[in-house]
Amino acid sequence: MGCFSQLFFFTFLGATETILLAVMSFDRFLAVCYPLRYTSIMSHKVSFNLAASSWVLGFLTTSFPIIKISELHFCNSNVINHFFCESAPLLKLSCSDPYFKELNVIVCASSVILSSVLLTMTSYGYILQTILRIPSVTGKQKAASTCASHLLVVTKFYSTMFAMYIKPTASEGSLNKIMALFYAVFTPLVNPFIYSLRNKEVKEAVFSLFKKKSILKLWKL
Repeated sequence: MGCFSQLFFFTFLGATETILLAVMSFDRFLAVCYPLRYTSIMSHKVSFNLAASSWVLGFLTTSFPIIKISELHFCNSNVINHFFCESAPLLKLSCSDPYFKELNVIVCASSVILSSVLLTMTSYGYILQTILRIPSVTGKQKAASTCASHLLVVTKFYSTMFAMYIKPTASEGSLNKIMALFYAVFTPLVNPFIYSLRNKEVKEAVFSLFKKKSILKLWKL
């Protein structure tokens, strides 16, 4: 039960983050393409509804495959070839045929990831068109900086999710571990740094730190 609880919360939060990133791309689309109407369109009520919908969809899309996996028979080893309870190594421990359960995982994961990627690509397609129509270089840079941090997070998160879930789960265990480590540990670790780089005070603090280090190196020489 502990393993399935961990699997549920991990996939539930991962699916919710995937959907939230797509919703954030829609938010960037409104901010860049309709800046004067942004506050009237993206009201507090709309923001709350979008966030709540992301959590509900994340719950619904992960509950079904996990319930199906829990119906399998596990009669052999209880040692998982992974550093946490994840669907691919868990399916390998089953002594019943996991094909249809594995198919459920792929279909549900694909529906969440592909729909989120499609919404993100559509939003950034319109954003790119709008940026190219801005006459001034300063205006283009300002509009691009609005999306830069989110685009970087989306690229690294979606790429690892594609590699991990939109494929047969019977692939190499070592590759699964590397991909899982990347999106479970590395991505959340660097996200605060990526988003905070837009903050002026953070940029000045980082610049000041590097400047001090370079001065100390020159002084030692």
